[in-house]
Amino acid sequence: MSQQAGYSPSFKRPAEIMRMRRKRARSEAGVFSSPSGQGSTASPGQSDSSPANVRPFSPGPLFHSQNRSGGGIKRRNPFANIENTFSPKKKLLIYNDEGNAEAADSLKMNRSTEKEGDDMSTKTGLPFSAILNEVEKQEHQHMSSKKCLTFSEDDSLFEEEEEDVKSPLLKSPQAIAPASIAPPVCTAYPADWSLKTRVLFTSPLSLSWAEHPKAQEEALGISQHCRAQFSTLPHSLQDPKSCSELRCAFQQSLAYWQHPSLPWISLFPRINAERSFTGKSSPWAQDTALQQSLMREWSVSLSSLYSLLKARLCPYFYLCSYQFTVLFRATGLGGSSSISALISPTTRGLREAMKAEGIEFSLPLVEERRKSREQQNPSVDQREEEEEQKEKARECCELKEDDEDCQAGDEGEDEDGDFSWLKEMGIQDKIKKPDSISIQLRKEGHTVSLDHKPESVVCVEGSHTFTLINFLINCKSLVASAGSQAGLPPTLLAPVAFRGATMHTLKARSVNVKSQIGSTYQNISSLEITGPILPSSLHTVTTLLRPAQKGNFSATLYTHAPTAVMNTHTTQQLVTDGSVDLSGCGLHPASIQQLQQPSNLGKTALTHINMNNYSYTWRN
Repeated sequence: MSQQAGYSPSFKRPAEIMRMRRKRARSEAGVFSSPSGQGSTASPGQSDSSPANVRPFSPGPLFHSQNRSGGGIKRRNPFANIENTFSPKKKLLIYNDEGNAEAADSLKMNRSTEKEGDDMSTKTGLPFSAILNEVEKQEHQHMSSKKCLTFSEDDSLFEEEEEDVKSPLLKSPQAIAPASIAPPVCTAYPADWSLKTRVLFTSPLSLSWAEHPKAQEEALGISQHCRAQFSTLPHSLQDPKSCSELRCAFQQSLAYWQHPSLPWISLFPRINAERSFTGKSSPWAQDTALQQSLMREWSVSLSSLYSLLKARLCPYFYLCSYQFTVLFRATGLGGSSSISALISPTTRGLREAMKAEGIEFSLPLVEERRKSREQQNPSVDQREEEEEQKEKARECCELKEDDEDCQAGDEGEDEDGDFSWLKEMGIQDKIKKPDSISIQLRKEGHTVSLDHKPESVVCVEGSHTFTLINFLINCKSLVASAGSQAGLPPTLLAPVAFRGATMHTLKARSVNVKSQIGSTYQNISSLEITGPILPSSLHTVTTLLRPAQKGNFSATLYTHAPTAVMNTHTTQQLVTDGSVDLSGCGLHPASIQQLQQPSNLGKTALTHINMNNYSYTWRN
């Protein structure tokens, strides 16, 4: 079977097709150079009756080619999308002045050059080497000018691939301008109501500006803290060490108020802190009159704090005893619509004593777990309701005068329920049945199992917080009766002044170290802050580090474990942002805005805070 012009059944050999086209181009050049315009050396697949510029077999549409040596019209190759004709290794990318990528095929360019050289040598009669040198010069000038490339007629087989290559190329993330794709910026981290015992800040920039303040800077910082005055700092500081406003604001953020205050004893933390009290002088341990005097002053300080909290002049305060910690929050903080108090950890005895005093409270984590179980298994709720009805029926039986009948009924229920299998075996009289105390302890085993665990956190809200204050003042078990903390009242901590309080400052220390990052060592500056770090103090320090460290620092937080559950949601969270005026509570407006938001940390606390390019990330 005779082959048509430009057609070959062997599509896996484009080089042979190119050779056949070059041969046909030479023959056509000879034909068109004759006077008649037609000769006996025409293409083998083209009849005499067909025009010289039309091929008899080409399914693709006609299109004009300006670079065609014969000057005719050719058709697009219908098999141009065949994958085995594409050679990705021979693509050449050229970037023009506008930054656009262009593609070329080095093999095709060389072959195109050879073909054009053959055509020109046929027409001009010059040596092929001279023509080739001239073509290479033109090609070099063409590439140096970085203009759009033009392809010869032999590129028709790969025309579809070239159109794909000329499409816009995706740039790497490094090549994209930062303004084109801006990363999401997080300007705040969630509120953390837990107390911190230590915070370690690290930054590639020096943190030495935070220590050794001048006497005037320290005095101004204390004065601004007492007067609740706050200075505005620029977005970025070139030299933090020479900025007096920054150093004054840092000293202001380290201040807090405490009662009682004993210089030779650290009164925080109080839980599991017997080691820090051992060997220290405690003259009140054996002096009852001194203990009563300390408790009297402590009661006045606690009442003063609650009055400030109720008037929204104090945002929050902590009561730290040797057994538990209490957090009191003003209305509007933590998303609560009333004054709230969280106690953790608690015991069954403390909860029973609060019930006896008429204090209504809730167990948020227990209720949350019960709701999740009810959603998964609705039958659990029905069983709990049946158990409550049985308990109420038994209580009614106990109040009746006929105790014997009630007891007989209870025994019948027990026999029918738990001991029916003993009756079937005939040994019910030989087995000792559990008494009423054992049955009661078994029923209350779930509540006892919560003791000293995070799930035992108790939430008191509204007017019951005032009853809780009176309960704490009169609670004899609030103060240890034996041990190294015997006779010592609980520690009160607050961000603002109150009656009987003493101002203390957190300890700050800066150290420059070399840290290995990969195979190199880099200078890392660290700032360590120790003491009872309140939530507002942590937020104020991070706010100051943002402009001083140019938005790049990280912090490792060490939480006082019993206070980690203070981030638990309370039941009454109905207040909206800005509906409660807390401008007079003595905190920075940014700290108030953060603490007004409900915490989403649950029973966990923040462990790491990282700021990179003025954007926060955190872990809990």
